[in-house]
Amino acid sequence: MKLQIFPLLTYFCVSTASFPPPVVNISLDVPADQRWAPLKNLYDVDFLKKAAAQVIDSTVPKWVHDAVKPIVRALEKYIPQPYAEEIRGMASFYGSDISDIVLLNFAYEVSTFCTSIVAQDIKGNIYHGRNLDCPHDVLRNLTLDVVFIKNGQVAYRGTTFAGYVGLWTGQSDKKFTVSGNQRNKGHWWENVISALFKSSPVSWLVRETLEEAEDFQNAVNRLKKVPIIADVYYIVGGVRPGEGVVITRDRDGSADIWPLDPVNGNWYRVETNFDHWLPSKDDRRDTAMKALNATGQDHIDMNSLYQVLSVYPVCRNHTVYTTVMSAAAPGKYTTRVRDMMCKNVSIS
Repeated sequence: MKLQIFPLLTYFCVSTASFPPPVVNISLDVPADQRWAPLKNLYDVDFLKKAAAQVIDSTVPKWVHDAVKPIVRALEKYIPQPYAEEIRGMASFYGSDISDIVLLNFAYEVSTFCTSIVAQDIKGNIYHGRNLDCPHDVLRNLTLDVVFIKNGQVAYRGTTFAGYVGLWTGQSDKKFTVSGNQRNKGHWWENVISALFKSSPVSWLVRETLEEAEDFQNAVNRLKKVPIIADVYYIVGGVRPGEGVVITRDRDGSADIWPLDPVNGNWYRVETNFDHWLPSKDDRRDTAMKALNATGQDHIDMNSLYQVLSVYPVCRNHTVYTTVMSAAAPGKYTTRVRDMMCKNVSIS
């Protein structure tokens, strides 16, 4: 099936304060340094440069920025393809030093706090939703839905930010969905440069998995084994009953696998930014579970999952976007950029 220039999205009846992000087609058939050229049609370059500087300055300590800038420039040749050339092309477009674009990508890599839910309805359909929370308000104007094209067809799709080559949210149509949540364990900048030699940024592994994995199980195997630069939670949904899992990751491999267990009543899994086996200290997780239980397995679908993700404090003033998706129904992949009014939504 050939790709439409702007894929049709399913729109939900939600507050007009939220809005769909731009949809950008990125061709994997063109040279990597030219892939992100379509951003030129969406953004003013001066705005992008100022936004990038804001994200870097608020995430990377100034002494670290100054210290690692020449190192990053020297190590640029060690960044794996196609990301090295994509970043190089992005730097050319921004008119920026390539070290700044590398740092921008790592700044995005470590400043996301999220809620992800994978759920199964009574018919065995799998739904996957996520809120991405980040303290950088400017990201609301940088959020993109990206459709990656190969040989004239959709290879995979995801949601990201202008200037960022990785994915925290994505879907391989008819195969699986995936989201990543930060697992907060220490200062990233103490080891990120050295780790670059032997490990993958967590969002690059998401993108590689979306491009290469053949099915849900293959995706899970990749996401639980490949070395990464930081601890993370990978949440994966498939297309068959029971295909849903939360993978708790250490840098070198999985620390825990937490699958759906609908036979025993565990028809959903909620992951935020804390290990699920520890006592809850997160009102987002508790509230999401309460909302899911109130919804019920017989009423869970794309729309009701969006509503669960809209309840305060699951959705809050730092929530940049909400995505709901189901790999078995790829055309319904839907993202909404949120304003700061999530706090006005509540559940009794």
